[in-house]
Amino acid sequence: MARTVYLVIGIIVFVLMLLGGTIGYMVIEGWPLTDALYMTIITLSTVGYGEVQGLSPTGRIFTIIVIIIGVGFVFYLAGSVIQFMMEGRIREILGRRKLEKKIRVQKGHYIICGYGRVGSSVCEALGSKPLDIVVIERDPARIDLLNERNILHVPGEATDEKSLISAGVQRARGLVAALKTDSDNVYVILSARQLNPELFIMARAGEKRSEKKLLAAGANKVICPYRMGAHRMAQTILRPTVTDFLELTLMDTSRDIQMEEMSVEPSSELINVALQDSGIRKELDLIIVAVKKAAGDMLFNPSSQTKLEAGDTVIAIGEKQNLERLEKLLNPGHQIL
Repeated sequence: MARTVYLVIGIIVFVLMLLGGTIGYMVIEGWPLTDALYMTIITLSTVGYGEVQGLSPTGRIFTIIVIIIGVGFVFYLAGSVIQFMMEGRIREILGRRKLEKKIRVQKGHYIICGYGRVGSSVCEALGSKPLDIVVIERDPARIDLLNERNILHVPGEATDEKSLISAGVQRARGLVAALKTDSDNVYVILSARQLNPELFIMARAGEKRSEKKLLAAGANKVICPYRMGAHRMAQTILRPTVTDFLELTLMDTSRDIQMEEMSVEPSSELINVALQDSGIRKELDLIIVAVKKAAGDMLFNPSSQTKLEAGDTVIAIGEKQNLERLEKLLNPGHQIL
């Protein structure tokens, strides 16, 4: 915006000088328009082709003034251009250093590789939760969007190990490989898994046949957006009420009813307590949909005699404030996402 204003001001000043010089020569020397305009241009530009016609003493004084103004304007214009370039470069360097400093202190964050349709949607969904995100993107237009939205990012190729390291892959909790091609996602997974063997990696698959390759490369989960979209459309036709219910509990953040999962920590006071004695249903008014045991077994609609153990994962439905209370009971000191 500032650059546009200065450009407009410069054009206006130049036109005024051109107009003033032309009129001056026409009035002082009585020259025709073409001669006066030509003399003004070669004088302002300090080209010095010589006088069009002989100048009177007053005309020479006027020419000196025009030359001084022209030279001053050229220096002003050149200084403004240099200032814009330097200020822009300095702001870019300082902004980049500030961004890198913020990324260096990130720990337990999520790295999103690619800010396309899938990557941007993932960022938008995760942005509604108190999660730290770092995006790796190479497209300048998308980088501008990341700057506008104040999203931490690393400009560059996600397939480059240096970009992954700059994004803090060794300290990250998870990574989403959402690049355009499956081959690029495979390369990202291989590099990220080598840099952080404990990293949770989710990958986007463009084709069904690529799912096994992505899993073999080291991905924990592989999602095919096109298959999921088609499946969701089919389920909306076959089970519209079920679909509405899942959207209500999983996607509609404006409503108070949500479905959440939370881990049972060893410090929880509900360890080895049966569900009927835990007060989850009576006091918190929550519904326990399932309990995933530490060994991996999933107990759907667990009985009232089911006891919670350290390492279990509880899936519950209810009001957000009650879910937060349960989170404090199951995982003291941890805030629900």
